[in-house]
Amino acid sequence: MARSFLFLLGSARADGNAELLARAAAEQLPGGTGQRWLNLERLRLPDFHDARHAAGSWPQEESDEDLLREATLAATDVVIVSPLYWYSVSSYAKRYLDYWSKWLSTPDPGFKARMAGRTLWGVTAMADREPVRAEPLILTLNHTAAYMGMRFGGVLLGNGSRPGQVLSDERAAVEAKTFFAQEAPLARFPDAERSSAG
Repeated sequence: MARSFLFLLGSARADGNAELLARAAAEQLPGGTGQRWLNLERLRLPDFHDARHAAGSWPQEESDEDLLREATLAATDVVIVSPLYWYSVSSYAKRYLDYWSKWLSTPDPGFKARMAGRTLWGVTAMADREPVRAEPLILTLNHTAAYMGMRFGGVLLGNGSRPGQVLSDERAAVEAKTFFAQEAPLARFPDAERSSAG
């Protein structure tokens, strides 16, 4: 199956540092690789209302939910592009992932099975220079991939707060050149790794 990347931009700032870093990494993809870029801040996606255990149907609101779900299912590789906000993904990215809870049961209960084996990636920019500060964001994406039976390609980290600052991060620029070329392992929960070792 030919690879097709869905880049989901989750920044509250247009042309933010995370997006600039993601575009630098995407430029290294082989010619002909499918790419679709969606800006979560510009799409109509209401706050998520969990109706899994409520009587009646899910609330119906005018939104771009169907577009997002179909784009997600059409991709072999889903890339969450989000700055580090309060040590995790942005509210736009989190709201998108919250909708996966709905898609697990409706309108297609096969969502989890269809996502299994695909790859989840992250690209983030942060003001802090210590990679450990991004650990909650990394764990959020890893655990999401593990639950869904997906592969996890990791998170490309860049340093930048002011507009365009990430372009001066030489380490991130080097890593961006090969980021999407690496083999992504099947995601696992940390406790699953400990139990299998014991």
